Amino acid sequence: MSTEHAWRPSSPCGPCCLPKRETVSRVGRPRQALRLACAVAVLLLGIALAAVLPLMGGSAGRTLVRSWFRGLLWAFGVRVVPDRRWTPTGRGVLIVTNHVSWLDVVALQAVHPMRMLAKEEVGTWPLIGPLADRAGTLYIDRDRLTGLPAAVDRLGAALRAGSVVGAFPEGTTWCGMASGRYRPAVFQAAVDAGALVRPVSLRFGTSTGRSSTSAAFVGEMSLVESVREVTRVSGLTVELRTLPAVDARRVRDRRELARRCEAAVSGVSLPELPHPPVPLVSG
Repeated sequence: MSTEHAWRPSSPCGPCCLPKRETVSRVGRPRQALRLACAVAVLLLGIALAAVLPLMGGSAGRTLVRSWFRGLLWAFGVRVVPDRRWTPTGRGVLIVTNHVSWLDVVALQAVHPMRMLAKEEVGTWPLIGPLADRAGTLYIDRDRLTGLPAAVDRLGAALRAGSVVGAFPEGTTWCGMASGRYRPAVFQAAVDAGALVRPVSLRFGTSTGRSSTSAAFVGEMSLVESVREVTRVSGLTVELRTLPAVDARRVRDRRELARRCEAAVSGVSLPELPHPPVPLVSG
């Protein structure tokens, strides 16, 4: 396991955070196989999508991307529950969320297509890597702290150009019943660009409305193991709650910005916590 540093924090979440097998409603093996087959088909369709996207207009392209990600969620048997969509402002917007699973990116893109800040390894993944490149993903090498300033500069440039960029300031995944500290480095880009920062809460649950850690991608679990676990779960949902934006031009520094966004998201995604979200500046 890598040594923790400012951009590669560790999480205490692991197998002990996952629900016991007998407590989770599961689908049968035929349904699991069908879900995997559908997911592979949607991923292969994404290759054609990546080739067509540059030829399409902005609005049409975003609609196509949103539909593709919704199709991927459908293939895995996951239902997304957005509360509302944020309205583009013409300014760059940094979307910051808690980080639970690889499904986080899929759910965000299914609601509002955006560029993502991702670890460098994503660009090497089969099928996913080329799609991420086409979507304008910004990469960061989490093992090289010296590369962090350049990554922040690239993110700031994207925000100044008016892009919507999604990031996970915790720097690693948590189980969803607990969360980590928001690292301030990513918020420096928003301060430099004078961008809006939009906190979004992601919460996984079941069709009964109860929170669940079934989708958590934690510990030493491999991506394949996590995908297989997701395909087994019946009635998995992911709820997105869009919270009021913070204007980076109206905060003292990146640390204050990080604290306010962390408090806002944890106050919603962790309902058992006694403190309410910190009031934010609407955007």
